[in-house]
Amino acid sequence: MNDENIEKEGMKQVQAGYHRREIPKGELGEFSKITEEFTELYDAVEQQNSVLELCEMADLIGAIKHYSEKHYNIGLDKLIQFMECTENAFKSGKR
Repeated sequence: MNDENIEKEGMKQVQAGYHRREIPKGELGEFSKITEEFTELYDAVEQQNSVLELCEMADLIGAIKHYSEKHYNIGLDKLIQFMECTENAFKSGKR
């Protein structure tokens, strides 16, 4: 689809930056930032851009870290412990 067709269809084209669509900005420490980073990761997957995917995964981890610290006073280290506990339960078949 060329620029002329995009204008006729009423689509919003993103010219600059990493992403092909307009992604609403979230607020650090709020769930909206997690949503933003996940949406950017989704866009990177659609683009089949593995370098951008890795960058967005790191950003998503950061957004989750800030959210859990602000709302639950739990750091990323504790979240990883919870994740490992769940992973071990699934591996052993005992929950």
